[in-house]
Amino acid sequence: MSLEPHRATLPAPSHPIRFYRGGRIVTVDAAPITRTVLDWLREDAHVTGTKEGCNEGDCGACTVVIGEHSPLHPGDGLRLSSVNACLRLLPTLHGKALFTVEDLKRIAGGALHPTQQAMVDHHGSQCGFCTPGFVMSLWHTYETHQQAGKPPCRQQLADALSGNLCRCTGYRPILDAGERMFDAPAVRLDPAPVLAALAEIRAGDAAQAEIRAGDAAQADGNGFVYTGPDRQARFFAPRTADALAALRQRCPEARLLAGATDIGLWINKQLRDVGDLLYIGDVAELTTITKADNRLRIGAAASLESAWQALAAHDPNLTEVWLRFASPPVRHAGTLAGNLANGSPIGDAAPVLLALDAALILRQGDRRRTLPLADFYVDYMKNRLARGEFLEAIEVPLSTSATAHLRAYKISKRFDCDISALLGAFRIVVDDAGLITSARLAYGGMAAIARRSLPAESALVGQPWTLATVRAAQAALAHDFTPLSDMRASDDYRMTVAQNLLERFWLETRAVDPLPASSLRVFASMRDTAPRAV
Repeated sequence: MSLEPHRATLPAPSHPIRFYRGGRIVTVDAAPITRTVLDWLREDAHVTGTKEGCNEGDCGACTVVIGEHSPLHPGDGLRLSSVNACLRLLPTLHGKALFTVEDLKRIAGGALHPTQQAMVDHHGSQCGFCTPGFVMSLWHTYETHQQAGKPPCRQQLADALSGNLCRCTGYRPILDAGERMFDAPAVRLDPAPVLAALAEIRAGDAAQAEIRAGDAAQADGNGFVYTGPDRQARFFAPRTADALAALRQRCPEARLLAGATDIGLWINKQLRDVGDLLYIGDVAELTTITKADNRLRIGAAASLESAWQALAAHDPNLTEVWLRFASPPVRHAGTLAGNLANGSPIGDAAPVLLALDAALILRQGDRRRTLPLADFYVDYMKNRLARGEFLEAIEVPLSTSATAHLRAYKISKRFDCDISALLGAFRIVVDDAGLITSARLAYGGMAAIARRSLPAESALVGQPWTLATVRAAQAALAHDFTPLSDMRASDDYRMTVAQNLLERFWLETRAVDPLPASSLRVFASMRDTAPRAV
């Protein structure tokens, strides 16, 4: 469908992209809407400390830190997030701050920053290509923990660096540097000039909004609109959910954009023309996570990191799958709603939320409907979103049952930062007599969509939670799924592991002598002896 009928009623371009970098406000008005921050830094700004490695968010060589004004953020109101510059689209920087490895010398008054000096002292760099990315991940950790007043443990450092790859020195000297960087006198980022610059940009946006009038102002909700030099595609960043809903109806062909952790790959690897982009990251009400009536409501623009943290806070058994879900830079940028809406059969969020009986709040204009996640997927990469409709929030029931058991197991070739071969998420409720009263068994990677196994659940409900019952459920799985063979795993492997995970679930939750998770791992982990990441 042509977009031309919608163009006359949509707001005209307002003003250029403006963001804080290098101690000043930068203005960009001649970049395509799909220009990545990495390409702009290296090719336009000629700031080349940030490196290009994989160009798909896996290696961490391009790690930068984004700063945003956040009144609810503890401390100074400046929230910092490490992200992959190769996936971050330049227009999403509007109204934010960008920090690269070049900024650390300025922050440290002309000397090496403690993160850099520690890398030198502990021989954390050899070829040096990955070093700027490691330094920026370490700097983000440094600022975060300096504000908290407590240095991270070694496992927390390992978790923070799970999105950065090193082929030369290995991780021991880098982790050593991460521990020792807190020994030097503290060198903190001064947030005052950053926040002042962001306030100036917001004031400019408000002035532009007053200039626009009538239908145009209503359509974008006083948000940001950018077209770039070719004016062939538009980037809309509304500020309110109502404005987002209106734009979604007026321009239903526009691509919804959150963290670009998927769309960035379409641009970088597939060279796809993604057309108009409708960015949800500036809609403050969609970034919230609230708890009421034993339900957790996760806004569509809430980051993966925030969403998983909230889920794991309610049930710590989800902590490991949270920390193994991609990497911190991807989790800081991507959203839980985006992971669900994308509908990948090996997406890690869907099986967990299916086991939790989550529901989706779908919005079309002023109308909303609630759809169980189990009914959302139709087929491979197809869902039940109507034209002009978008996913506004996710609602997750919070169990208060003392006899409910929940586990999620991720199987992948690498432990950290890897795509799953399969993921199993299981939740059962056992009554006082030892009988299973409720069962939800969900898998990703076993079919064209993430889904529950109803036959296996039926084999459990009403039965005692014993090994014999597990065997019956395992047999039911074999008749329910016909998994594929691909580069990640064969069909036989997937079926065998899917069945074995049920037995592991039983071993961890059986009534007599349940085994700790650490005893069921094939290798030791710092997580077995260290506090969990925060």
